[in-house]
Amino acid sequence: MYYRCSKRSTRSETRAIEAGASQPPAGFQRYIGIDYSGAQTPDESLKGIRAYLATPDMSPIEIMPPASPRKYWTRHGLAEWLVETLSEERPTLVGIDHSFSFPLQYFQKYGLSSDWTAFLIDFRHHWPTHNKHTYVDFVRDGLHGFGKARNGSSRWRRIAEVRARAKSVFHFDAPGSVAKSTHAGLPWLLYMREQLGGRVHFWPFDGWTPQPGQSVVVEAYPSLVNKTFPKEDRDSHQHDAYSLAAWFRQMDRSEAFGELFHANLNESERRVAEIEGWIFGVE
Repeated sequence: MYYRCSKRSTRSETRAIEAGASQPPAGFQRYIGIDYSGAQTPDESLKGIRAYLATPDMSPIEIMPPASPRKYWTRHGLAEWLVETLSEERPTLVGIDHSFSFPLQYFQKYGLSSDWTAFLIDFRHHWPTHNKHTYVDFVRDGLHGFGKARNGSSRWRRIAEVRARAKSVFHFDAPGSVAKSTHAGLPWLLYMREQLGGRVHFWPFDGWTPQPGQSVVVEAYPSLVNKTFPKEDRDSHQHDAYSLAAWFRQMDRSEAFGELFHANLNESERRVAEIEGWIFGVE
């Protein structure tokens, strides 16, 4: 694995990551929180992309990209790092701050399969936001890709978004919206899935109950937990990523942790959520 830690990280903390931390009998060995951004292009350094990593024995520290002229993570670089990290045989829980799928109405309008991988392939074909020099707005404006053939309505919301009082994945250009980050991030989820295969459980699309010892990637919503932890000297992007990693670590020590993987849904809602995805921790 290659990475560099933030200046606040101590040498002992860095050695703890490199050497590995002891794993609880039924827990994860690492917890990663990611605050995401859909700004600019996939190869541009973005202050809004932050990654924090914790272990059962260590509080979250910021992980910076490999040394280069780029000060911050790019979407491309982050995806490569996640693939490398999750290829290791160390069960890791990763939370990424953007939506992993779309409302049921989208699937119905375009006659799409409920299979998540097929959805990602179809989306990437129409919204190739992983390509170099490609802005989300280039696809929105018809300058690249075929986005107009796969538009959605800002009135459509997933069940999880209704429960969390979050904005629609199609609600662009609004404060607190995840529309751009979602449309920029979905192709990279497909990239990770293609690279990692069955080694990683993408929740809940691969099932609501991951296998013991398996790394898991979940959709996360920092607003659910970021007020739980003191902000200290972190900016809002850093604190969102920090809070996710800290919360994962905290919850993995509790008896209630397993319940987070089984949202409070009736049978009909659960079938829909298996298509739309779910926000980890939303009841």
